[in-house]
Amino acid sequence: MPRPALRSRSLRQLKRRTPGGRPTILYQRRRPEPAKCASCKSELGGVPRLRPSGISKLAKTKLRPTRSYGGNLCPSCLKIRIKQKVLNLG
Repeated sequence: MPRPALRSRSLRQLKRRTPGGRPTILYQRRRPEPAKCASCKSELGGVPRLRPSGISKLAKTKLRPTRSYGGNLCPSCLKIRIKQKVLNLG
């Protein structure tokens, strides 16, 4: 039986064979869900799928697109939002 910390379903269980030929179970953390657009819920490109510990090791330029609302809105929703703001001002 695995030790209690490995019994969690939040860990992926991968069946692997050791170099000696014995089948074992390898436990890995699951990859997080991809980042989604706040408006249309589509997947955001340019945002890495990493856990917080992995994200803290990345450079700032690798974290998200550098445009306004980067990492929060997809380009098409951003385009719509900018047009709405311009129309409301004028």
